[in-house]
Amino acid sequence: MRIKKISEVIGNKVYTDSGDFFGEIEEANLSDNRIDGWRIKVGGSVISMIGGARGVIIPHQFVKAVGDVFLINRAALPNPDSNIEEIPEDLV
Repeated sequence: MRIKKISEVIGNKVYTDSGDFFGEIEEANLSDNRIDGWRIKVGGSVISMIGGARGVIIPHQFVKAVGDVFLINRAALPNPDSNIEEIPEDLV
């Protein structure tokens, strides 16, 4: 298994495991020298689902694969019970 640097995945496209485009990786959130979550610039039809916010933070536990694209669990899509934090617009 080849390990990727964080700088290599910034800008990669993000898709759900059902093939829906979600957005692009903007940065990684680190905690104790480990990746805690990913800041994603939302794109496509997902914007309307999250009330027009331009970005979200997806906990790393929802990432299924990292390669030329990111694959995230469909459970990461926003719903009232989700663990996703919206990013204030002044930070996007």
